[in-house]
Amino acid sequence: MSEALVFIVLCALAVLTGVPFVYMITGSFKTNGELFRFPVHLWVDQPTLSNYIRLLNGSQIPFVHQFGNSLIVSINQTLLLLLIASLVGWGFAKYEFRGKRVLFMVLLVTLTLPGQMTLVPQFLLMLHLHWLDNYLAIIIPGSISAFAAFFMRQNMISVPNDLMDSARIDGASELGIFWRVGLPLSRGALSVLAVLTFLGSWNDYLWPLIVLRTADKFTYPVGLATLVGLYKVEYGMILAGAFLATLPIVAIFIAGRNYLVGNIFAGAIKG
Repeated sequence: MSEALVFIVLCALAVLTGVPFVYMITGSFKTNGELFRFPVHLWVDQPTLSNYIRLLNGSQIPFVHQFGNSLIVSINQTLLLLLIASLVGWGFAKYEFRGKRVLFMVLLVTLTLPGQMTLVPQFLLMLHLHWLDNYLAIIIPGSISAFAAFFMRQNMISVPNDLMDSARIDGASELGIFWRVGLPLSRGALSVLAVLTFLGSWNDYLWPLIVLRTADKFTYPVGLATLVGLYKVEYGMILAGAFLATLPIVAIFIAGRNYLVGNIFAGAIKG
């Protein structure tokens, strides 16, 4: 009986989660008139591709260009964050140095600070660096994450010190040990962190809205927001853009789910 109840609850939650996604897909093929028809229904009576055509031809916003901007920003931010977080995590996990405990406590304290507190200081810093309307203003601050460094440190602690000593005996440098021992044994954590970082960067709206100025440099969330006008809102185009924006996320999950899950379990097994 308990298993049946759990199954029913999970099915109900799946429906609640899936219905908005289905409505987004079907709504992207509806006209504004059909979208506002009452009662609301999921199916499409007269499907149309006009929303996608107007979105992709750039008549109102350069969506294709903005979509590419989001890819550039998200990929570069993810790669840079993985590099910095793994280096910081490796240093805290495997080396002793003066002030280590104090620095680590400072790192933990920054995890308690809400991101909204840093918006004004970060904006002033970008202004002084002349990085406004520049992707560096998104990529560089986004690649510095206390959570990512702490996450990698917790994972890298489990790397056996004996392997590091063996590598030193074989003549490997400290950087070589990090590259050939630390990173391969932390693939699971790197995979999880890469997915979380890419998702966060891909869907980020507030900070790109603050630092970007021209439509050609907008990321896709900021570009879709411009379709909300004072007298007219292009709901069909917004739904079409939102659906297209989910495709890279779905592709990443389908292509990397076995690798991601496999590395998670591999990282959980200790020799």
